[in-house]
Amino acid sequence: MAAKMTVQQALQSISRQHFVELNQHTRVQGHSIPPQNRVEQILNSLHLKPSDRVLQIGTGAGYLTALISRMVDQIITIEQSQILADAAQKRFAKLKLENICLLHGDGSQGAADKGPFEIILVASPKVTERQLLLSQLSAKGRLIAVEEDEYLTPILVEYQTGASGNTRRTELGPLEQNFDTGAIMLDLGVLNETLLQQARQRARKENKPLIEVLRKLVDIEEIDLYRALATQSEMAFKDLEDLIPVADPGFFGSFSRSFLDTLHLIPLSKTDKTMLVATFDPEADTTNLQPLYSNLKINKVLVTPTDFRRLWSMLEICLQGELKQLKSFKQEQKNSEQDLLNKQKSEVEAHLIALLDALLLDAVSERASDIHLEQYNQRVRIRFRIDGELRDISHYQLSPQEARGLVNVIKIRAELNIAEKRLPQGGRSHMQVGHVSYDLRVQVQPSLHGEDVVIRLLPQNEQLIGIEELGLSPRIAKSYQRLLDNPAGLILVVGPTGSGKSTTLYAGLQLLANDGRRKVITAEDPVEYSINNIQQTQIRPEIDFHFSDAMRSFVRQDPDVILVGEIRDHETAEEALRASQTGHVVLSTLHCNDATDALQRLYDLHVHPNSIASELLAVIAQRLAKRICPQCRQQVEPDPAIIAELFPLGVPDNFKCFEGMGCNHCDQRGTKGRIGVVEYMQVNTDIRNAISQQQPILELRETALDSGLLTMRDSALDHVIQGVIPLSELPRILPAERMAPEQRGHFGRQVK
Repeated sequence: MAAKMTVQQALQSISRQHFVELNQHTRVQGHSIPPQNRVEQILNSLHLKPSDRVLQIGTGAGYLTALISRMVDQIITIEQSQILADAAQKRFAKLKLENICLLHGDGSQGAADKGPFEIILVASPKVTERQLLLSQLSAKGRLIAVEEDEYLTPILVEYQTGASGNTRRTELGPLEQNFDTGAIMLDLGVLNETLLQQARQRARKENKPLIEVLRKLVDIEEIDLYRALATQSEMAFKDLEDLIPVADPGFFGSFSRSFLDTLHLIPLSKTDKTMLVATFDPEADTTNLQPLYSNLKINKVLVTPTDFRRLWSMLEICLQGELKQLKSFKQEQKNSEQDLLNKQKSEVEAHLIALLDALLLDAVSERASDIHLEQYNQRVRIRFRIDGELRDISHYQLSPQEARGLVNVIKIRAELNIAEKRLPQGGRSHMQVGHVSYDLRVQVQPSLHGEDVVIRLLPQNEQLIGIEELGLSPRIAKSYQRLLDNPAGLILVVGPTGSGKSTTLYAGLQLLANDGRRKVITAEDPVEYSINNIQQTQIRPEIDFHFSDAMRSFVRQDPDVILVGEIRDHETAEEALRASQTGHVVLSTLHCNDATDALQRLYDLHVHPNSIASELLAVIAQRLAKRICPQCRQQVEPDPAIIAELFPLGVPDNFKCFEGMGCNHCDQRGTKGRIGVVEYMQVNTDIRNAISQQQPILELRETALDSGLLTMRDSALDHVIQGVIPLSELPRILPAERMAPEQRGHFGRQVK
């Protein structure tokens, strides 16, 4: 009979997976499913007999309730949340647990009409009222409650009422806090048992924390994963900005670095009673720290691995900075140029290397595409380009001397000449952050007060975006895929620097690579992303190997599709058209403003109009607009000034727009990520005739509009109405003359 089960039998009879609901609500209410070791500890403390009448306060997901129902004849359980109560009731019915009576209401009131009870279990420390519950116990009944001590550590407490009416309180001990990260991630639904077993074996083999291995296997954003892990582990989740104000570099410096690295811990600060410690591993053991400060309670907080490295680097920078100041005190008379060459060179270099590492980790964490280091007399300015917008990074306060030293460290990494300070220089280097490799493009530019640096970060082994994720309308996405199936022709993707042209082309190449039926060769300067099954070639101008040289060589390699990174000169344009004439699909980019402007750019390169007309298949012009954060998106009233520009003849009845209000998911910005806004011109007979006649570009645009040109304005408005981008992005990506609808006669010709 089920009611006679032992604790172990009950645990084996019901799987936790029945009580995991894979949706946002359950992840927020993560600790409604207690860890397995804690469940076992609570059950053992109850000493249940089959005949016991049990009252449980706080049903949660229902897992603990279901286990108790296997061990006793009847259990009454009360849950205050209607959502959790309804979900638990469905699970009980599915498992056919008929001896459970679930009530919705205030658990502190108990269930006097169904008592007395031999056991009352208060499963939530939030329920602090005991008097009414104690009155509902039988003569020898016991109330077992989960409470928190002065350090907020969960403990089990037993209450019993004696014959004299006095209540005796007995602490049964702290609840287990050794959380199993693998089990937690199973509960979160981000992996399965097979994946977990593989991860455990790999972690043991490589002597790495389990979470480090699992993080590479699961498809979930780092910050979302660690917030969920913190909730399930009953730990506080903190980001770097929360911890910087309370971090004490001196306290951190009092520990052995190798000791802390082994433990995966960063001691941040201490008070009279507590020590604050950061970790990226929920299973990190703090017992080895305890003997050093036996009188302190250790408060462990969870951070992402990226923030862990950033925090470590910043604390090291502070310590190295203090060391440098002390050792350079006697060198005050020396100028800043000599400081980098004195006897303390190793300390200074260590400080600057740590500073560069911290900057790079910061940029990766913030999803920055570029780092800007600028010098203005006695002020040094550091900015990140995030979602296309430059933002000041204020927590780095560098002196001009440190900035000059940092530029030299960057130059050395990029294999540039540190002695050359008069000419611009360009180079590259690499770095690894976790399991992602980054290609760093470095450009150094002399300026009035020193040298300014821009570092572009290109992730190399992240999953390339697919055509369906580019933000194209279904019609354009389908047309783009059809263009790639053509036997021959030229496809151009145009726009300014940083408008996502390469991403659009790479999405097409990825589709061709996955298909495998055609050979694809690329000529790029530089090769931005490595793609499997694509033959990629690096252009090397320094040895006179240019795009045109690559194109002449490619046609003898029997390719089906050729990508030319950029058409920059007459020779490359001619070779691209010649390749398309000999039966190849050629994809390339141009720097220009819109689809029809691409034709003028080709004319300027002295390409014959008839060649363009015969080979050009389509032109895609694009910009990147900031995406509204989906977590805090709300419909708002449109800006009257923008509306007046967009709709001079009146606003459509169905028009609506949205904005992000700002939340933790988007760092209070209201936007997260970017999406393409495109103009699409597919070349038909009318457009070919206009190109052959070399019509002026304004007239050619009228012809294109008549032929179904999808304008960037139309694309942007679709995104606005669907709640993908904010209305405020339109003036940023559209010139003033393109805000209103384009019509024939708009370019100076009379409307007939």
